[in-house]
Amino acid sequence: MPVDRKSLFKRVPSGIPGFDDLIEGGFPENTTVLVAGGTGTGKTTFAAQFIYRGAELYDDPGVFVTLEERAKDIRREVKSFGWDFKKYEDEGKIVIIDGVSSSVGLPSEEKFALEDKFNVDNFLRYVYRVVKSINAKRLVIDSIPSLAFRLAEERQIREVLLKLNTILLEMGVTTVLTTEAPAPQEGRISRYGIEEYIARGVVLLDLQERNIELKRYLLIRKMRETKHSMRKYPFEITSDGIVVYPSGEIY
Repeated sequence: MPVDRKSLFKRVPSGIPGFDDLIEGGFPENTTVLVAGGTGTGKTTFAAQFIYRGAELYDDPGVFVTLEERAKDIRREVKSFGWDFKKYEDEGKIVIIDGVSSSVGLPSEEKFALEDKFNVDNFLRYVYRVVKSINAKRLVIDSIPSLAFRLAEERQIREVLLKLNTILLEMGVTTVLTTEAPAPQEGRISRYGIEEYIARGVVLLDLQERNIELKRYLLIRKMRETKHSMRKYPFEITSDGIVVYPSGEIY
């Protein structure tokens, strides 16, 4: 008798139309997924959609740690998709942690913000406390390279990521980490070459030229406890957010 894989592992829907069809209904619960891609491929949109749809559709509280853009800029940008982050922040279902102001020496206007002098252990403890304070089920850290920029030496990133992985397992959240993908000729998936090893899932976002136009594609490079294809699927960033086309019909 064939095993019903969907019943073996609880799934966390991504909130991205078409994507969950490719991963047996969603991410395995309490797993860490790396979303890697170049500039403009949609990494932050993917991550924000995961958090917003979680609160809106599945009543899952979520924490979004922004290390690249100010929290108010995130709120403004996602409004173009009709996503009202502030509404769910007021309801205690979404928290945005401002990790940008302190890095540039500015005081933060946000309720949740990292301290002035960056310390990895304090960063991890703070994120842990915020996650527990709202009983978050989803977490985003956007992005790993921005976290590395705050370290005195780049070689420390390996130690930090290993610590991060341990903390994430203790938190019991389903996590999306974003990172930059290096040029294909470098032979690595992620910027530092270790991010993909701490993650149990890896999703690659890419821009490719087709008929003198740039098209977006998605590849599920790895997803533990999940049967998935290794082909590239087209996707678009629409007025409602990211939509993936499993059949490839759009192109």
